[in-house]
Amino acid sequence: QVQLVESGGGSVQAGGSLRVSCTASGYIYYMGWFRQAPGKEREGVAVLDHNDRTMYAESVKGRFTISRDNAKITLYLQMNSLKPEDSAVYYCAVITSPACPLDADPYNFWGQGTQVTVSA
Repeated sequence: QVQLVESGGGSVQAGGSLRVSCTASGYIYYMGWFRQAPGKEREGVAVLDHNDRTMYAESVKGRFTISRDNAKITLYLQMNSLKPEDSAVYYCAVITSPACPLDADPYNFWGQGTQVTVSA
């Protein structure tokens, strides 16, 4: 059983930065960040695989960075140059077998989410 807890959300002005964190336990193949804004589908943001290879949505490349600590217990998403369209609830998610990494559907372990709000 994988347990996930997110933290670090908040409100910032456009162009600002936030770092969200997720603590995890249990076996993980992919660890990633997803987001969901009101009225929109949940979308993949950034993912790390079990070899620490990174994958990013095109909309966040160059602005967001995914990483984890050496113990692979804490996952981070550093968000720079934030835009109002980045406003969403950000979820940490994991999957324990291979899948399309930025596709939310196969992920079966989810945190409760942390709200990120970016003001123009």
